[in-house]
Amino acid sequence: MSAETPVQSAGTFARLRLRFRDWRGTRPFWAGLFTLLGGIPIAYFPYATLKLGHMSLAMATTAGAGSLIIGVLLVTLGLTMWFQSATRVFAGVATILLALVSLVISNIGGFLIGFLLALVGGALALSWAPGEPPVEAEGERHGADAPTGEAAPGDTLHDPAVAPRFPAAPLEKGEDGEADGVRVTGGHRVG
Repeated sequence: MSAETPVQSAGTFARLRLRFRDWRGTRPFWAGLFTLLGGIPIAYFPYATLKLGHMSLAMATTAGAGSLIIGVLLVTLGLTMWFQSATRVFAGVATILLALVSLVISNIGGFLIGFLLALVGGALALSWAPGEPPVEAEGERHGADAPTGEAAPGDTLHDPAVAPRFPAAPLEKGEDGEADGVRVTGGHRVG
């Protein structure tokens, strides 16, 4: 392999996987997924019909429309968490409230499956916080944000780690030119 050999680029699948990973890292992805998955059983079970041999078991309740509305709202909130991550606190609180309401309205919250998934999704949405952007190295900054070495008018340079420096009082010299064990020249400390 020589220096002129072209580098083989990553495959399409690898590029898509990396793009998805980057997209997933900038939003409450798992909160949205759990919320979305929680809405499906809540909306589905009131309309499901199980067949056991020749016997049909319908789980339809009088609150079937309420269950459908709660399930659709949970799916919508899950998608909102993915695509509008700034509303994650509202979506998380609304998800938890809808999960609690689903216990009463829709077959014990989709037989506790939808309730638990939605509850975990809402909690994850409330606890998620966006990460800080990566810090660039000192020499990598370009453009208008690049440091120029000069402070703008009105800027005050303040470093909280450094204590403010006040002018020291002049020291009085003794006979040998020292004050408190430090040699003094012209009223200032040396050494």
